[in-house]
Amino acid sequence: MADRLRVSRQRKPLVMFRKSVSPQRILVTGGAGFVGSHLIDCLIDQGHEVLCVDNLVTGSMRNLEHIHGHPRFMFMHHDICLPLDVEVDQIYNLACPASPIHYQRDPVQTTKTCVLGAINMLELARRLNCRILQASTSEVYGDPSVHPQSESYWGNVNPVGVRSCYDEGKRCAETLFFDYHRQFGLDIKVVRVFNAYGPRMHLADGRVVSNFIIQALQNRAISIYGDGTQTRSFCFVDDLVAGMMRLMETERGFTGPVNIGNPNELTIIQLAKAIIELTGSRSELMYRPLPCDDPSRRKPDISLAQSKLCWSPSIELREGLRRSIEYFRSVLAVEQVVQ
Repeated sequence: MADRLRVSRQRKPLVMFRKSVSPQRILVTGGAGFVGSHLIDCLIDQGHEVLCVDNLVTGSMRNLEHIHGHPRFMFMHHDICLPLDVEVDQIYNLACPASPIHYQRDPVQTTKTCVLGAINMLELARRLNCRILQASTSEVYGDPSVHPQSESYWGNVNPVGVRSCYDEGKRCAETLFFDYHRQFGLDIKVVRVFNAYGPRMHLADGRVVSNFIIQALQNRAISIYGDGTQTRSFCFVDDLVAGMMRLMETERGFTGPVNIGNPNELTIIQLAKAIIELTGSRSELMYRPLPCDDPSRRKPDISLAQSKLCWSPSIELREGLRRSIEYFRSVLAVEQVVQ
């Protein structure tokens, strides 16, 4: 497999969407994570060879066990804060803890992953003269004063708060990507991911969908931070991955950033009640203090994704929640048996 990951550096002419492109050798950093593992599934289904790089701090080999031993899949345990020397055609840089409970646990390492990791992956892409996609985040908008958030909005971010390691780390990574593009002509793509959910989310990642589902399945009180009127827009992971892949296959010169998310906005209370209904739970709502710098509203303007990528989310919230609930129910059942 290692030999097959060594390829020619010669590039083919690009069109708007490279639908007929031959199989590629693709590096996915953070590939053992929630989103990365779904992306790898789709890439393998399309006939590509995939090298997954992950330090397994928040990723899990359980997310990859169904493709263990696949002839077009290879795993490498590696931290992208350290340089990496491989030969590939494309790079998806997804490596970084994405939930507050994880990225605030070691904020210095989070910033290093965002910044040093970006530099190392950009240097690799520069050496290989290959395309690289950065998974950025809606957190670059902070607690927005503009609603909905379009890519032209510069954001309202606290640079010294408890969330800054992630928010500012991702903003700095975007800066690096665009400077490498301007200074070295690197072929970059930047996607800003809004709240994603679905199977393979970490059970203890502290994100609202996984928290609510687990609490509901266990008939525990559902934790509402603040008064519950703050809003979010939730995108099912299959839709997110489709948008990322479409961006990766756009013509050279279209860099983004591009918002990928679901513009259907709802309050946290509405989400909690929908999950209680779908799980048949006896859970009640329990209110807790709102965390520092928690955004009050979040909704993507996806006009650019619709016009440039011909992309819109297709999976309704209730359907996505049903699939997620089924996953968490099965995982909790297995853990109960093990205990």
